[in-house]
Amino acid sequence: MAVLGRLLRARGSTTISSMASIIRAFSSCSTTNFGNDLKPPSLLAQKPLPLRHDRQDRTIQWVFLGCPGVGKGTYASRLSNLLSVPHIATGDLVREELSSSGPLASQLAEIVNQGKLVSDEIIINLLSKRLEAGEAKGEAGFILDGFPRTIRQAEILEGVMNIDLVINLKLREDALLAKCLGRRICSECGGNYNIACINIKGENGSPGIYMAPLLPPPHCASKLITRSDDTEEVVKERLRVYKEMTQPVEEFYRSRGKLLEFDLPGGIPESWPKLLQALNLEHYDKKSAAA
Repeated sequence: MAVLGRLLRARGSTTISSMASIIRAFSSCSTTNFGNDLKPPSLLAQKPLPLRHDRQDRTIQWVFLGCPGVGKGTYASRLSNLLSVPHIATGDLVREELSSSGPLASQLAEIVNQGKLVSDEIIINLLSKRLEAGEAKGEAGFILDGFPRTIRQAEILEGVMNIDLVINLKLREDALLAKCLGRRICSECGGNYNIACINIKGENGSPGIYMAPLLPPPHCASKLITRSDDTEEVVKERLRVYKEMTQPVEEFYRSRGKLLEFDLPGGIPESWPKLLQALNLEHYDKKSAAA
């Protein structure tokens, strides 16, 4: 994949700053005057915005797509550690805000518990704050997880940043449902686990899939809790909303030649090496492990 050849080069600090600038510009605009199928046409004319950064030495700018529960956070986090770029998950930003006493907490709780998508305005405000904090710490580049989720978000992002690659993780829906319902969180350390043992036999020429449970260590076993939005009704609603709102984003990036579709063949032991192979990073992983 030609686009990958220029990704693992020296990193600059301008990418995060530029991203924060456009998000500030967007969040200052009223989103209530635009219909669901319209983008704000005057956004790019409102303020002088940073130009794209197409330097040969710029950092990684990747996006993860995929249905809720597919494992975007797991694989984005692993790539973040491997490539030394920040993993920014808007789902984590929402959960952090939910656990706070901030002004958005009650509004977000109602949205999340119904399985609906959080509005562009709220997501962009949260993302802007995260980017500002990262910029202050000297972060450069990003792997975005959970953004963009709508065509409008994708158009805004594409208008100011040159996204290198969009990785679309895919998993059959019955496995997705079982995986979401098996998720557990340690109430003390915040660790994420999964008690589901998924073993779906292949049929009609489709391969089966096995995903072993990700069980907690003994000291966390008695402290596991379930996310309030991980009920069968809410998970099914999230999947429905995803198909309606976010799958068009897949086509947006597919038409630009930036979409890598990756069908998860199983759990982490089976999927991680094959994902690295698809990204031409398997040798990079071996080099990192040997260091």
